[in-house]
Amino acid sequence: MTQLPQFSRALLHPRYWFTWLGIGLLYVLVLLPYPVLYRLGCGLGRLSMRFITRRVAVARRNLELCFPEMPEAEREAMVVRNFESVGMGLIETGMAWFWPDWRISKWFQVSGLEHIDKAHQEGKGVLLIGMHFLTLELGARIFGIHNPGIGVYRPNDNALLDWLQTWGRMRSNKSMLDRKDLKGMIRALKNGDIIWYAPDHDYGPKSSVFVPFFGVEKAASTKGSYLLIRSGQPAVIPFVPRRLPHGRGYEMVILPAEENMPLDDEAATAARMNKVVEHGVLMAPEQYMWLHRRFKTRPAGEPSLY
Repeated sequence: MTQLPQFSRALLHPRYWFTWLGIGLLYVLVLLPYPVLYRLGCGLGRLSMRFITRRVAVARRNLELCFPEMPEAEREAMVVRNFESVGMGLIETGMAWFWPDWRISKWFQVSGLEHIDKAHQEGKGVLLIGMHFLTLELGARIFGIHNPGIGVYRPNDNALLDWLQTWGRMRSNKSMLDRKDLKGMIRALKNGDIIWYAPDHDYGPKSSVFVPFFGVEKAASTKGSYLLIRSGQPAVIPFVPRRLPHGRGYEMVILPAEENMPLDDEAATAARMNKVVEHGVLMAPEQYMWLHRRFKTRPAGEPSLY
């Protein structure tokens, strides 16, 4: 069972003072009006490109791998928009953790809640398929306002940030589970709960099968989807929280449940899940986390793609 971090006096130790300062600055920053935050976030993202050049190179390479037919000029424009989203992602994390429900709801449009209602009426748990969008913190918060669920996360190495992200995410959700706690996830699904689950990161060779993802024929994709769907028998429902252009707010689109998920083997399930993720990413491609090395794990004997 996942043991969630608790606040303790140890988090006031001087080694965390710099982190506390950053948290305080973020709290004060997100008190500003959203149109101002939008301009600041996009500007911060463009500025960051000068300092995190390695991440810029990773994003550029990912776009090259996933969209090989996209003209180079279009890819470069996508990189810039993506890093504007990186800057906004930081701002949106503060919004998700510190804004009250009414202020978040003011800037969000939500569609597709009937798909969650249908799953509950059928007595099913929900495997809510989130993708690693830069809006994910804010998306999880608004989803929880309407339908509190259980988040899946990777514990942070910084104990203060680990506690803070858990506190922030549980402002509108029930609980959190370590991404390694498959038994806990299956139990929650069988109990009819909603599990927020992101299947689109590279979790290493032991936890993956190699199936297509966009333009990469052999992308390491998690085996976890197979185990969760086969054992928990949930409704598999994707959702996309996307930022609207020109500072007009956000839209959360809850898509219909995926029907007839293949469960013959891990590879078949992972391949279908990648198609689900691809569809979601294409709804807001400039807002996806292209700065992560999505294809770092390769089949034995094959060279790195980076």
